[in-house]
Amino acid sequence: MTALVIINLSYFDEGGAKKPSFIIKCGKGAADLPNNEVEYIAIGRILKPQGTRGEVKILPLTDFPERFATMEKILLDLDGRFETRSVEKVSSLGRFIVMKLSGIDDMNAALLLKNALLKVTRQELVPLPDGEYYVFDLVGLNVHTTAGRHLGQIKDVLQTGANDVYIVEGVTPRQLLIPALKQVVLSIDLETGKMVVELPEGLED
Repeated sequence: MTALVIINLSYFDEGGAKKPSFIIKCGKGAADLPNNEVEYIAIGRILKPQGTRGEVKILPLTDFPERFATMEKILLDLDGRFETRSVEKVSSLGRFIVMKLSGIDDMNAALLLKNALLKVTRQELVPLPDGEYYVFDLVGLNVHTTAGRHLGQIKDVLQTGANDVYIVEGVTPRQLLIPALKQVVLSIDLETGKMVVELPEGLED
């Protein structure tokens, strides 16, 4: 069996607990953002100062932590207050990233950035090959059978190791656990928000 490949922006905190992806869709009223009609996705979270010279320790919220090494600027979300800073230096520290940002030159300044989210626009996400999807793009899709029957919407994606599993709710009496296998998931159309599946025998029993 061939599993669909899914790229997840969920992450693990310092204690190893799994956390959900962060995504913000900014509408009218988000005046502090460069463009208040643009979708912003968090790719990192500042944990604490690193050293005394203004560097910060970052927990990556992306499956592509190598992207930090080539970044020149980053948008910071400080609990709803947004600012853009230049990236002066980047290094890795185990599974964490250490970054020096412009204007942050000592520990006290770095401490003010604790828990800030590092965000990029959807256009700045790492492009995925055909057949690969970000989890936050799949959540909310309407799921239909090949016969046109509406099964509900994807509420979450479970990562089991062998293959991912879509949790579908909203129409059927109980939630459906649909395996992310190519022989089951026949098509995904993000533009129309629709997934077509061929349910395995007995899945609804």
